[in-house]
Amino acid sequence: MLVSQILKSKSDDTVVTVVPGTTVAQTAEILSTRRIGAVIVSPDGKRVSGIVSERDIVREIGRRGITCMADTVDSIMTSNIVGCRSEEQANDVLQKMTDGRFRHMPVMDGNQMIGFISIGDVVKARLTELAMEKDALEGMIKGF
Repeated sequence: MLVSQILKSKSDDTVVTVVPGTTVAQTAEILSTRRIGAVIVSPDGKRVSGIVSERDIVREIGRRGITCMADTVDSIMTSNIVGCRSEEQANDVLQKMTDGRFRHMPVMDGNQMIGFISIGDVVKARLTELAMEKDALEGMIKGF
């Protein structure tokens, strides 16, 4: 399955972004309210400056305490971003996520972000694909 198909299958294709300079506290509130695991840090909603996840915030609280909540996301975001393209296969993206030990990935077209996928999105797509393959194989065996 292609990343483009994963994006089309998502019930909500909104990419939640925050601008550089947003506080960690504001970002945590957005994550909590939207019930999501990460946001893209972007000055314009298209260019990716970084990613901030729940884990980034928890790690920083564990390291420095709640005083970090007044800091900006710029200080805790992951800025070395690994993205994917819409024409990539789900298996390849899953491998990138596993190797990099991250759960969220922007979908890029050149330098422009066109979507955002999570490991849950990729696993769901892969399970759907495997179920279809299983049904096809069973149909072939049973002669349907």
